[in-house]
Amino acid sequence: MPTTSPSIWQQIFTRRMLICIFTGFTSGLPLYFLINLVPAWLRSEHIDLKTIGLFALIGLPFTWKFVWSPLMDAVRLPFLGRRRGWMLVTQIGLLLALAAYAFLNPGQHMPVIMGLSLVVAFFSASQDIVLDAFRREILPDNELGLGNAIHVNAYRIASLIPGSLSLILADIMPWNQVFIITALFMLPGLFMTLFLAYEPKLPDAAPKTLRQTVVEPFNEFFSRKGVRQALMVLAFIFFYKLGDSMATALATPFYLDMGYSKSDIGLIAKNAGLWPAVIFGIIGGIWMLKLGINKALWLFGLVQLVTILGFAWLAAAGPFPVIGAAERWMLAGVIAAEAIGVGLGTAAFVAYMARETNPAFTATQLALFTSLSAVPRTFINATTGYLIEWLGYVPFFWLCFILGVPGMLLLFWVAPWNGENPQPSAPDNQAETA
Repeated sequence: MPTTSPSIWQQIFTRRMLICIFTGFTSGLPLYFLINLVPAWLRSEHIDLKTIGLFALIGLPFTWKFVWSPLMDAVRLPFLGRRRGWMLVTQIGLLLALAAYAFLNPGQHMPVIMGLSLVVAFFSASQDIVLDAFRREILPDNELGLGNAIHVNAYRIASLIPGSLSLILADIMPWNQVFIITALFMLPGLFMTLFLAYEPKLPDAAPKTLRQTVVEPFNEFFSRKGVRQALMVLAFIFFYKLGDSMATALATPFYLDMGYSKSDIGLIAKNAGLWPAVIFGIIGGIWMLKLGINKALWLFGLVQLVTILGFAWLAAAGPFPVIGAAERWMLAGVIAAEAIGVGLGTAAFVAYMARETNPAFTATQLALFTSLSAVPRTFINATTGYLIEWLGYVPFFWLCFILGVPGMLLLFWVAPWNGENPQPSAPDNQAETA
């Protein structure tokens, strides 16, 4: 008797997709805390742009997380299982570290703030290692596009807490209270780990020793792809989001310099990008079920590239001596376009990285890919403050546009339009529908 394929709705409303909502939110919150809330806090306390730009270096753990990812693959903690145990530890660490900002002052404790930010980045990167592996292990290959689109959109929704709600609260209450409230939004991730998540089945091919966990993931990737193709894949991962990552590195200080208030940024800049990102991100994820990841990388990447120019347009029009309705609509349009482009591009990009892994080495290979993708955000973004002061905002955003082109050109080799590369099959450990 022939079996029928599940409908689109049956693929969307599952326990796996619900878990992807929680993994996205709890993964995005600490990163947006570092790249949105902390720069706004420092700028409002009159810290200069060069110092804030150098703050991007606190993202070093995101670029080096592949170093300790084998440990999280090999070591099973004595509670909750191989993945959920590490999820719980990192989430508790983040909850406490985010709350600790309430006791610091930028004028007196800048070295401590940088050290604490490194701690947050370390726990956040470690959480990403295990959440990325967990998500890859529970999603079958045909659901990678949709599952990662949902994850990415929940990730972006998380930006509304430190990038919108917290900024609005900062206008009406002290910063120490704002940090405590923001930290409490880590609790949904904790509840997901304790009550909703389930432990994926360990693949038979998974390494059993720490040495195997360190060596085999890299050997397997270069053997499967070949050295030349493997290097092309790694170059693509580095370049694909370089331009848009640089363009948004100092977005909040940029909006402030254009004359917008913190409340403007909280109410307009963030919310104007929320619904376009969510709607088009979900549409993109559903579209990937039929379109495939390769074509999505081409189409979504072009949108991601072109929308960078919206920042150049806004910079050319500003700074504004008075912020009226026209200026607010201009900001809303630029942010909405950026959200659509980056939301679509990121969903396809994350699905691509997951597809390129072997499920037997999920944590280590995904950590390698996501570490490489974080290099621009960490090292190159650290120069953005200097570049802006040297070039000015308009030439800087045009430079970001130009730097986004190489990633698109590499698609000819790593994700050709008419070819979906077959990948290792995911283990048969999928959960039931909700």
